[in-house]
Amino acid sequence: MSEMNAILEPGMIVRLVDKPEWGDGQVQSNIGGKITVNFREEGKVVMNAAHVILEIVTF
Repeated sequence: MSEMNAILEPGMIVRLVDKPEWGDGQVQSNIGGKITVNFREEGKVVMNAAHVILEIVTF
């Protein structure tokens, strides 16, 4: 898992770099290398943290 993904906590807003069309998403959980995010345009997605790049959205 990348260091960035390791710091993600429930409630944080993120964007999946490879799928910007999914919009912003809220982290639901980050357990054992699996990150669940509820994206605005795609819905709830469970991802392997070792294979995705999520960036934190700041306002």
